[in-house]
Amino acid sequence: MSMSEDHTLRLPAASPATALTRRGLFTLAGASAALAATPLAARSFGSGFTHGVASGEPAAHSVLLWTRFVADAETRLIWEVSASEDFSRPLASGEALASPARDWCAKAIAGSLAPGQWYFYRFVAPDGAVSDIGRTRTLPQGPTAAFRLAVFSCSNYGFGWFNAYGHAAEVADCDLALHLGDYLYEYEKGTYPTAQQAAADRVLAPENEIVTLADYRLRYATYRADPDLRRIHQIMPMICIMDDHESANDSWHGGAQNHTPATEGAWDMRKAIAFQVNREWLPVSDDPYAAYQVGDLATLFRLETRLLARDKQLDLGAVLAGKSDPQEVAQALAAFRDGAYAASDRTMLGAAQEQWLAEGLAASVKNGTAWQVLVQQVLMGNLRTPSGLIDQLGSALPDYVRQRLTAASLASKAGLPFNMDAWDGYPAARARVIASALAADANLLVLAGDTHNGWAFELGHEGAKAGIEFGVQSVSSPGFESYLSFVPPKDLATAMVTTNAGLKWADTSQRGYMVVELTPARATTEYRFTGGVRQRAAKLTGTKRVSAAAGSGTLEI
Repeated sequence: MSMSEDHTLRLPAASPATALTRRGLFTLAGASAALAATPLAARSFGSGFTHGVASGEPAAHSVLLWTRFVADAETRLIWEVSASEDFSRPLASGEALASPARDWCAKAIAGSLAPGQWYFYRFVAPDGAVSDIGRTRTLPQGPTAAFRLAVFSCSNYGFGWFNAYGHAAEVADCDLALHLGDYLYEYEKGTYPTAQQAAADRVLAPENEIVTLADYRLRYATYRADPDLRRIHQIMPMICIMDDHESANDSWHGGAQNHTPATEGAWDMRKAIAFQVNREWLPVSDDPYAAYQVGDLATLFRLETRLLARDKQLDLGAVLAGKSDPQEVAQALAAFRDGAYAASDRTMLGAAQEQWLAEGLAASVKNGTAWQVLVQQVLMGNLRTPSGLIDQLGSALPDYVRQRLTAASLASKAGLPFNMDAWDGYPAARARVIASALAADANLLVLAGDTHNGWAFELGHEGAKAGIEFGVQSVSSPGFESYLSFVPPKDLATAMVTTNAGLKWADTSQRGYMVVELTPARATTEYRFTGGVRQRAAKLTGTKRVSAAAGSGTLEI
């Protein structure tokens, strides 16, 4: 069966999601203290199979299966895998435990499967209740002609509908989904989005910022009840990674910008809760980083850049604080650029993960794998602010935006990037990773999310071409158009490309997702734009294709 035929296999039927209504939210808010020990999500979404099914962590002979089943006591479910939707001849089966200790989420690894095959799966409860029927796929083994990845990032429930998931599920033309982080957001209602920005028909729960175990569980339950997110999980396996908002904004191993210990408790406790609930509610393993082998075509390296070892982000604002004289500003930025910014000991991955990645890149190349793909959170390409942007600031711009743009413009003139939360803020760590890829003679492809905008970079190191990077636009979180509305998006994209030598294409105003197709000869991404998110609509408003020949390090726009 060819790949194109494989993707047209009959999809299992969708089931309506159990969304949280405003009436349900009111009832939840008034829940008595006597129910405090029961997970809040369980009380909000009924009993039985509440959130469909999902799969992830694919390998050549196995896949991880997920569901959620709420009952009066922990329940042993039967899972089944079949080549046919009627399950007349199950190929594999086993048990999975749905327990209140894990917020009723149940996971199991289905093994002894054939490589490169689509399967149906389901869960069955002791009372005969049956979950949604899911569809999943094992990774290919040996010679592989092509493989397609649906790539997502930054899905903020409050801003609107997840139309990117809806379109990807409807066309169902990929082998595997990747979510590069910010699967959900931690903010309280009215923060991000503001009350004016929020979509009226999206009921966020809990309304407070999520800090406790119950908070995180209910927020995941709210997101997972979205019908398009539920559907994309149902019809294809997904590899998910955590970025910052799964814990708190701009997090690092020792804290976060959006965490206040005095009122929100110890960071280590909040971080542990974020890890726990992520692993409860998603079809993911407990391994913080891992590799996935796609036949002889690609090794996918899932990285952890956020919570395990990342050093605290540097702060351009602190560098410029109290300085207004142009010469004083220039001197401060130069000292920062040549000092703290260039420090060789700063890290995002930590020494152990850096070594694991370097060894993995070398082994992948030695084994004859065509592509080495970094599945990770933040941009690796260098981005500086166009110096002329400051001249276009309108008088109506908020002071905090003006201050940030002014600082970014001054930094750019000093040769500094504007986003210290990305790899740009850790230049020595980035250099080590790229150098290890060059040493391995890797055919490097970096995938990134986080910024809400679309990017295509050529990566280099000390004058050598080192690989390419595709940065995906957000599912629903707003991009540059939301706070640089005074600059036409095409003009901003042109200025960004002109200012940054490695950047070859950008889109700063559209939502959607990417489809990345790998063949032994070429990597091609199709940026798929879904338009607005205030209305639910699984349709595209446009596409853009960018590709590169294997080993060239050069993008064709």
